[in-house]
Amino acid sequence: MPGTAKLRLSASFWEAGRIAIDSLNKSKLRSFLTLLGIILATTTLISVTALIHGMNLYIADKVSNMGADGFRIVRMSWIGPQDPKKLLLMSKRNPQIKREEYAFIRDHSTLLRGIGMMATTVGRVSFGGDSTDASINIQGITANIPDLNNIEVAAGRVISPMEIQRHARVAFIGNDIRKRFFLDRDPIGKTIQVDGQPFEVVGAAKELGSVFGQSQDNFVMIPIESYFKLYGTQNGISLICKAIDQQHLFEAEDEVTMLLRAFRHLRPNQDSNFGLISSDSFVSLWQRLTAAIAATAVGIVSVFLVVGGVVIMNIMLAAVTERTQEIGIRKSLGARRRDILNQFLVESATLAATGGFIGVAAAWAIAAVIRHAASIPMALPVSSILIGVGLSTMVGLFFGIYPANQAAKLDPIEALRQER
Repeated sequence: MPGTAKLRLSASFWEAGRIAIDSLNKSKLRSFLTLLGIILATTTLISVTALIHGMNLYIADKVSNMGADGFRIVRMSWIGPQDPKKLLLMSKRNPQIKREEYAFIRDHSTLLRGIGMMATTVGRVSFGGDSTDASINIQGITANIPDLNNIEVAAGRVISPMEIQRHARVAFIGNDIRKRFFLDRDPIGKTIQVDGQPFEVVGAAKELGSVFGQSQDNFVMIPIESYFKLYGTQNGISLICKAIDQQHLFEAEDEVTMLLRAFRHLRPNQDSNFGLISSDSFVSLWQRLTAAIAATAVGIVSVFLVVGGVVIMNIMLAAVTERTQEIGIRKSLGARRRDILNQFLVESATLAATGGFIGVAAAWAIAAVIRHAASIPMALPVSSILIGVGLSTMVGLFFGIYPANQAAKLDPIEALRQER
C-alpha cells in the first residue's frame, strides 16, 4: 500500500505539472502577462547578483595593482566618503609629497620590504613622425616601481638604478605605446620623443588591460631624476610601499604614517595632511557601494515578487472556478482533499518556476550584452540561478495556498451541479 500511495502521488505531481504547462501554451500572451512580475523579479535579482559577483572578481583582479600587502602615500586620498568642504580644505592645506620625505621613510622604516617614488603627469609621445595626443601618462620612477606595482616585462628590461642616478634618457613603455608605434617591430633600442625630448626604449610591459574602460597600458616610464629635470619636483609625487608581508600591512601603514607626521612636525592633535590608499580602501569602498546596490535591488525584487504572486493567485482562483466540475468528478471518483490541494499547489509552483526560468534566461542575455558592449564585467554564479528559480517557486507555492485550499474544500455534489 505505501508503494501504491507513492505512485499515486508521483502521478498526481506530473499530471499537475502537465496541466500547468498546457495552460501556459494555450494562451501565451496571458501567460506572459501572468508571469511578468516573477520574470522581472528574477531578472533583476540575477542581474544585480551577476554585476556584484563580476565586480568582486574585477576589483580583486584589476582595480588595485598594489596587492594585498601594498599601499600608497599621496597628497590627498580620494577614496571613501568625503565631505566636499573637507576635500577643499585638504586641497589648500596638504603639501605635495617631497623627495626628502621619500628618503626619510626609506631610511627609517622597519616594516617595509620596499618603497618607491613615482611622479606623474600627462604629455605627448611621438616616434617617426607619428604623434599621440597630450594624454599619455608620463611616469617618473625609481627602479623598483614596476616590481612594486606588479608590472611584468614583455620585452627588454626595466630601468636600472644606475640609469636613474645618471639621469639617463631611457624609457620603459606600456603596451598601448608599443602597439601604437612598434606593432610590427622590436621597440628595444628605438628612440621616442617624450614632450619633444628623446628617450631610448629599453623595455616594454605586458598588457595590463583596462579598468572601467580606462586603459592601464597608456604610459611611459622614465627615470625619476630625468622626470624632475624635465617637469620639476613640485607636483605629482606619490610613494609606493610594500609591507614585509600581508600580516604586517596595518603595522607598516601606521609606521609610515608616524614617520611622515614626524618629518612634517605634526602635533598629536593635528590631522594628517596627506592621504593613504591601500587595497583595503578599494575593498571597503566597493563593499559600501554593493551594499547600497543590494538594498535597492531587494526592494525592487520584493515589489515584483508580491505583484507576481498576487497575479498568480488570481489566475489560480479563476482556474478553480473554471474547473469546478472537474474537481467534483475527481472527488466523486475517490480523489482526496490532499490530492486536490497538491494538484493546485503544483500548478501554481510550476507557473512561478516557469517565470523564474524565463527570468534567468533574460538575465543571462542582459549579462552577455553588457559584458560585450561595455567594459562592465558580469559573472553569473550558478548559486544565483538556483536562488532565483527556487525563490520564484516558493512564491508560487505561497500564493497558491489560498486557491488550492478553496479547490480542496469544494463539496463534490455541489461541484457536479455547476454548469459548464
